[in-house]
Parts: sequence; structure tokens; C-alpha cells
Amino acid sequence: MNTSQGSTPLKADPTAQLALLEVQEIDARADQLRHQRSHLPELAEIAELEASRKVIDDQARDARIVVDDLSAEQAKVDADVEAVRTRRTRDRDRMDQGLISNPKDLERMQRELESLERRIGSLEDDELEVMEKLEEAQRGLAHLDEQLAAHDERLAALAAERDRRFAEIDAELATVEGGRGAKAEGLPADLVALYDKLRASKGGVGAAELRARQCGGCRLTLDNAELAIIARTPADQVVRCEECSRILVRTAESGL
Repeated sequence: MNTSQGSTPLKADPTAQLALLEVQEIDARADQLRHQRSHLPELAEIAELEASRKVIDDQARDARIVVDDLSAEQAKVDADVEAVRTRRTRDRDRMDQGLISNPKDLERMQRELESLERRIGSLEDDELEVMEKLEEAQRGLAHLDEQLAAHDERLAALAAERDRRFAEIDAELATVEGGRGAKAEGLPADLVALYDKLRASKGGVGAAELRARQCGGCRLTLDNAELAIIARTPADQVVRCEECSRILVRTAESGL
């Protein structure tokens, strides 16, 4: 067990070392709260729903284009049918009123009326086909709009729950961080600096209790030779784990 991890042993009153463990406990709780805040189940569901909503929204946008195009096409076919019907009515009225007396003109007019009838029939078929396509497209768009509305409703509920949980966690985190200041106050600056450096590189754990011959950081049991070295080390000298380099704080439960 290397007690210094450097050329000059770091000194800290045993009381300060024990206080450092309390700071570590507070920091661990704060880390847990931050992790909890960033991994709320609502966040995952919101992300999933937002991705799904984007897909549906894209589909709805395309569906609206189809509906608009079919509506324009139906309007054109309707106008064409109306124009041909108007012309048929006009020609019939002229014939019924006897305005055309020339036999050849009458024969020509009759052929034109027959042609107009066929044209109307063809246009009405087109009109019906477009109408059916439009109704189908409108049903599809309505279904997509319903899905979007359901997504929005669920997203609103999730956002409200997320914000509620954020507020709870933030309040607890503020309390925890406030307590840390009081615990860390008065600790040696070099001890805190080492602790902060180790915490940053060791997954948030910079100091650990030596308990029952085991390092609370890496969970490895120390052998008798290492324990003997630590037992001979002055109480105000900071020791560190040979395996994980974390600060080891000795307590009555260390098994020395």
C-alpha cells in the first residue's frame, strides 16, 4: 500500500478525513439526483413520441398535398362537367325553341348533342373517380390528424409530469448541494483538490472508507501486508488505495 502516491505525503487531520467521507456521500447523492433527472422515464418516452410524431407529421404533410391536388382536380372536373352541361342546355333550348330550321344545321346540332352527352358521361366517370380518391385521401389525412392529436395530448401530459419531477429533484438537489457547502467548509484545500481530481477521473468517487479490510471504492480486499503498512501510517497522513488510487479513510470499522 503506497500511503502517499507522491514524493510528499499529504497530511490531513483524521476528523477532516472523516468529514471528506461525508462530502463524498453528499456528492454521490447529488450525482444520483442528476443522473435521475437526466434519465427520467418521461424523457425517453417524450423522445420516442417526438420521433414518432415527426414521422406522422411528415406523412400528414404529404397527405395534405394529395388532398389539395385532388381537390383542385375535382374542381377542374366539376367545372368541365358544368361547362359541357351548359352548352348542352343551350343547344337543346335553341332546338326546342325552333331557332334552327335548316335540316343540315339540325342534323349537325343533333350530332353535337350526342357528342356532348358522351362527353358528359366520360367527365362524370372522371368526376366520380376523383371524388372517390379524394374521400379516401381525406380519410387517411383525418386518421393521421387524429394520431397527431393523440401524440400531442400524451406529450403534454408527459411534459407536465417531467416538469413536476424536475421541480422535485431540483429542490432536493439544492438542499443536498447546500449541505455540501457546510460539510466541505474548513477542509484542507490540498485534500479537497486531490479529492475533486480523483472524483473527476474515478466515476464520481474520490474518497472511500476502508471497511472490513476492503476499499469502498474498488471493493478489493487488502492483504495483510498492505494493512500492516496502513496500520503503521500516522493517522493524519492520507493513504490511498494501491489498486484504484482513491483516498482511503480509516475508521473504527477498517479492520486494522
